[in-house]
Amino acid sequence: MSGGEAELAARLIRSRRDLKFEVGMILGSGLGALAEAVADAVRIPYERLPGFPGSTVSSHRAEVVAGTIEGVPVIVFAGRAHYYETGNPAAMRGPIATLAALGADSLLITNAAGSLRTDVGPGEIMLITDHIAFSGINPLIGEKGDGRFVGMTAAYDRELRAEILGAAEQEGVALGTGVYMWFSGPSFETPAEIKVARLLGADAVGMSTVPEVILARFFGLRVAAVSTITNFAAGMTGAELSHEETKALAPIGAAKLERVVRRYLRRRAQHRLRR
Repeated sequence: MSGGEAELAARLIRSRRDLKFEVGMILGSGLGALAEAVADAVRIPYERLPGFPGSTVSSHRAEVVAGTIEGVPVIVFAGRAHYYETGNPAAMRGPIATLAALGADSLLITNAAGSLRTDVGPGEIMLITDHIAFSGINPLIGEKGDGRFVGMTAAYDRELRAEILGAAEQEGVALGTGVYMWFSGPSFETPAEIKVARLLGADAVGMSTVPEVILARFFGLRVAAVSTITNFAAGMTGAELSHEETKALAPIGAAKLERVVRRYLRRRAQHRLRR
């Protein structure tokens, strides 16, 4: 996606809902309820915006929802394109570049993930503190210039993490923390791969998020990410994994995550008013 396409997409969104957008959100499997939380929402299908992807995953929409949540102007990307759908790790470049062009300062990424920890099971949520790009793929391959050498030491913004943890505490929602490992998908991991992931320090595994974090940092956005845990990883219970299980269990964690996100945005609005 070119810079011109991002600017055009941003103008198209502003022509429908002209706000000083602050926060973007990418919604993972089962997290569509957050899109319904947007007040005075304008919905624009991805297909109407230049440089935006489609989605072939049954649990994902493909639309931008622009409006406010708890008084904070937000852009919600209801649905994502994955590397495994297209073979393109930069599939979400268009939405993320557009978010930056709209002037937002931060991106909250959500996903459904498998847990490697027995103390954080299905229905729980986990704040991502770091990641491991196990697939070895990078969305900035082919990018020109020195800007492609993006520092990732603080990829997950410390201040945003503290705010989200504080929001979870206020809501009485248990929020684990951990390292997310990205596998390319679409097949699930093997028990042997999960053993390797655990040895390397992973706490959760999934098929998204990492390319989006890299792109967001490339475009100068602050990032936070939360996983809704839908299953224990392969080999931990002896049961086979399925996308049906992901779709069935994601809404349980999503309900908790919605409470935390609402509280976080409420706190953000209050901080703004005190300045």
